[in-house]
Amino acid sequence: MKLEILEPQCEWTADAVKDPALWTEWLTPAELAELDAATKANAGRDLREVGKADFPLPTLGARIKRIENELINGRGFVQIRGVDRAAYSNDEMCMIYWGIGAHLGKPWAQNKHGHILGDVTDQGKSADDPTARGNELGGIKLGFHCDGSDLVGLMCLQTGVSGGLSAVANSVAIHNAMVREVPELAAELYEPQPYDYRGEQAPGTKPYYMIPVFTNWHGRLFVRAIVPYILASQRHPEAPRLTDRAREALKWLDDAAESGRWNVIIDFTPGDIQFINNFHVMHGRTEYVDDRAAGKVRHLKRLWLETEVLADRPPVFQRNVSSHWSDKAVISRLDAAE
Repeated sequence: MKLEILEPQCEWTADAVKDPALWTEWLTPAELAELDAATKANAGRDLREVGKADFPLPTLGARIKRIENELINGRGFVQIRGVDRAAYSNDEMCMIYWGIGAHLGKPWAQNKHGHILGDVTDQGKSADDPTARGNELGGIKLGFHCDGSDLVGLMCLQTGVSGGLSAVANSVAIHNAMVREVPELAAELYEPQPYDYRGEQAPGTKPYYMIPVFTNWHGRLFVRAIVPYILASQRHPEAPRLTDRAREALKWLDDAAESGRWNVIIDFTPGDIQFINNFHVMHGRTEYVDDRAAGKVRHLKRLWLETEVLADRPPVFQRNVSSHWSDKAVISRLDAAE
C-alpha cells in the first residue's frame, strides 16, 4: 500500500500547545447565564429526552460550532472552563454537560449496559481483571488510548486527593512521524489488528474484533489505538496472532505517545469539561489518590458522541445502532462518594 502524510494541519507538538490559553475556552458571564437558564428550563427531565433544540444556547451555540471545527479540522482537543461546580448539584452538572454535548453530536453507547452518559471513577475493578475497562479502574495511570466514538467528552465532578491529571497526545503527528521514520511499521498498523472485547461481546459471538490502528479514508486519518486491548486479545486462542512487526509497531506508537514530544498534561478541576477528536487525539491520565472516607473520590462523567460533521467515514467507524450495546440507552448514575 502507498503510505501518505495525512492532515498535516492537524499536527502539533507539545511545545506548540504548552500554553493552556491556546486550548482553554473560558465561558463568559453571558454564556454561563445561557447554560443556567437552559438547565433550569429542563429541571427534572430525563436527559434522554433533551436534545439540541431543548437546550437553546443562542450565544454559546455559535462558539461551540467554532470549537467543533477545531476538534475535527484542527488541534483536536479543547477544555471548557468557568462553570461553578459548587453552584450545581450532580444532576444539574450532568444536564449542563449533556446540553453542551447535544450541540456537538448524538450520544453513543459506551458499553454492554448501553450507558450513553457514563462514569469514570474507581469501581472496584482490578487492573488484572480481563473484563475491566479503563473507566472502572481507580488510582492507576492510564496510558494513551482511543475510545469508540467520534468525539469523547469528560466532565470533572470531583477530584481525588492528588493526581488524576488528564493527558492528550496527537495521533496525527505520531502517524506522520511513523510514515516518515519507520514506514514498514506504519504499514503494519494499517493491517487489521485484533482487539479484546473485555467480555462485552454479544452472546455467541467472537471475544475479539478486528480494526486497523490506522485508516486512510479519502485523505482523512482515522485512528483506533488501544494497545493493552490489542495485546490482551492474545488470551483468546482463536484470535489471530500478532506478528513480531505488529508488536514492534505498537511499542513504537506507545513510546512516541509517552515521549513528551507530542503530548500535553491538562489540569482537570471540578466543573471542567474536555472534548477530544477520538480519531486524531489519544487520551490518558496520571495516577491518582482517593480518600473515600473523606469524600475525596475522583469522579468524571463521560460522553461518546457521533458528530454530523464527519458524514463520510470508514464502515468500521460507523455507529452501529443495531449493536447489542445500543439496544438500550441508559444514564449511569453511579455516586462515587458512596
